[in-house]
Amino acid sequence: MSQEKNIKTVLEIKNLNKSFGDNHVLKNFNLKLQEGENLVIMGKSGSGKSVMIKCLVGLMAADSGSIKIHDFEITTLGNKELNVLRTEIGFLFQGSALYDSMTVRENLEFPLRRHNLKTKKDLNADALVAEALKNVGLSQAIDLMPVELSGGMQRRVALARALILKPKIMLYDEPTTGLDPITAKEIIQLMRHIQTQYKTSSIIITHDVDCARVISNRILLLIDGTNYIEGTYSELSNSTNPKVKAFFKN
Repeated sequence: MSQEKNIKTVLEIKNLNKSFGDNHVLKNFNLKLQEGENLVIMGKSGSGKSVMIKCLVGLMAADSGSIKIHDFEITTLGNKELNVLRTEIGFLFQGSALYDSMTVRENLEFPLRRHNLKTKKDLNADALVAEALKNVGLSQAIDLMPVELSGGMQRRVALARALILKPKIMLYDEPTTGLDPITAKEIIQLMRHIQTQYKTSSIIITHDVDCARVISNRILLLIDGTNYIEGTYSELSNSTNPKVKAFFKN
């Protein structure tokens, strides 16, 4: 049996459509995420990347199409079943989206409370918080407020929060945006560490070409609401197609 046949698909989107009035944001969009893969999605602002992510986690209803995560059809799940499945998905929001009124510890405990996990006898919340912070190199920041942290540290805390439930799938929305080049490289290396440490499969939305080069196993270009082309960084960056070249020019 070939190695390719052994590769497991953990997430699949088929013929996804979403419109807002006459604005057709997604048009028969298709995507497959393989186990252990880092899939980068690139596209112009307004191309439908954020809409796709919201449909993927059930925050927005698609007009038509199929979204399967671990063979569960997202579009037909009720809220209770969807919330259970969301514990398998970590989401690093653009801009970190920490709660300003909560300490780092409280920010990390929030997903445990939200999913009613903090009261389970077999769950050691303190240990989970400590482990997540250790894996992003911020154990010393546990009792600080977000305002006391640099932008890079806030991004690390947000990543720790996304990892607190040990998800199998990670979604990154512009993980390096707003960061200086050195801090951006640190976040990229941390994402690679997370993939190894947690055995995650990841979708990374980014405009950062260097991030795409370092982190991606595969890149998908979303143009005019559909998956225009996909391939490795080397394949796409050396393409002679004008629409593809526009994303990789210096």
